[in-house]
Amino acid sequence: MDLEKIVIETTFPMKKIIFVTGATSGFGKAIALKFAENGHDLIINGRRKDRLDKLAEEIREQYHVDVLALNFDVRIVNDVSTAIASLSGKWRDIDVLVNNAGLAVGLNPIHEGVIDDWERMIDTNVKGLLYMTRFVSPLMVARKKGHIINIGSVAGKEVYPKGNVYCGSKFAVDAISKGMRIDLLPFSIKVTLISPGAADTEFSIVRFKGDKNVADNVYKGYTPLQAEDVAGVVHYVTTLPDHVTINDLVIMPTAQASAVNFHKQP
Repeated sequence: MDLEKIVIETTFPMKKIIFVTGATSGFGKAIALKFAENGHDLIINGRRKDRLDKLAEEIREQYHVDVLALNFDVRIVNDVSTAIASLSGKWRDIDVLVNNAGLAVGLNPIHEGVIDDWERMIDTNVKGLLYMTRFVSPLMVARKKGHIINIGSVAGKEVYPKGNVYCGSKFAVDAISKGMRIDLLPFSIKVTLISPGAADTEFSIVRFKGDKNVADNVYKGYTPLQAEDVAGVVHYVTTLPDHVTINDLVIMPTAQASAVNFHKQP
């Protein structure tokens, strides 16, 4: 065995295959980069092919790990099933699925809600997560090992004004995660729900439909989470011994105590 191989195997003794959805920006991109930095091979998914291909190339060049880029929309069940069925060889041995793809759109009281916004949130945050889990989890069940990490939100713990449907979708992720944990228990598959608080990503730009000024105001007066903060926590929960599982984890900025309570500097 040559010296380089010894160094790689010593530094990264437990190389895994990590599948990250919604990897083209925000948490997903940071999570993919974090696992690549730690020597793991990656399957990355996203709807924006140009960004997806660019990220795949960046990871290969910088971290020298294998990357498989799958360009599909998690909201479309046939596309999800086709993508997972197309996996061959080592790519079927998925160790960690990070159900990250999700979004908030609009901030309206229920009686002024935009139906299209509701559909996008429910289809992505709930149905997309379910579709991915439905087609990936049997691969884990067959191997009797694996780890599913669902990215939730503090909005799945507390309801806030005008959050209605977004909060509902994330409460669903909370409940689904608990159900997954029970159903997959006999197969030694870990399930972890990670629920971030306020984070400075594209999230608010999407919520406010491209209005960056309004989005930026959300984070004035305090230091919000960064995507890298959440990525570090996601990576951490996968490093624990086989007999240890973190079921539920809430991460917030120090300046945030609940969904609506912040300490902001003037």
